[in-house]
Amino acid sequence: MAHYFDESPASDARRKTLRVTLADREVSVETASGVFSPGHIDLGTRQLLRAASDLPEKGIFVDLGCGWGPIALDMALRRPAARVFAVDINERALELTAANAEKLGLSNVHPLPSEQALADDHLKRIDVLRSNPPIRIGKKALHELLVAWLPRLAPDGLAELVVAKNLGADSLAAWIEKELGMSCEKQSSRKGFRILAATRR
Repeated sequence: MAHYFDESPASDARRKTLRVTLADREVSVETASGVFSPGHIDLGTRQLLRAASDLPEKGIFVDLGCGWGPIALDMALRRPAARVFAVDINERALELTAANAEKLGLSNVHPLPSEQALADDHLKRIDVLRSNPPIRIGKKALHELLVAWLPRLAPDGLAELVVAKNLGADSLAAWIEKELGMSCEKQSSRKGFRILAATRR
């Protein structure tokens, strides 16, 4: 069975058009099978977009595990002066994010595969990181992902993660504080999800 965290999904890319609300406006986007939540903006991501902090006017923003791009597109629409990097292991997800950014006239969205993103000098100091992280890849792989990315926050940077309470949101917050030496507050809790806000101490 193909998973949305496969690099090259084997399933046919059955594309479809969705009407969704991003940055307080209704827009048209393309999704496809083989990526995360192809039929709608999933509930966790909706809670993150609703509860997220105000963005700085410009800077380096990262959508970690971008899927077809809702978080990256929302940030890019809100802050045209920012550079928004959409990162995913899934090639189809990156293709869809690029197509959706072009469709919306967004030249500030830069989709990158995970390994390339980690090597990119622009991403060594991140102002905003937002993610609906792939909890189902397993705790070890998830921790490795966060170890690679969260320490890249700028001194005044902010990471906002949405995690289901029943999938370990509270224990993940405690792990971030203990293992990464960061502050991690439970910013909000709604519809079974917590928004975790991580900053450098």
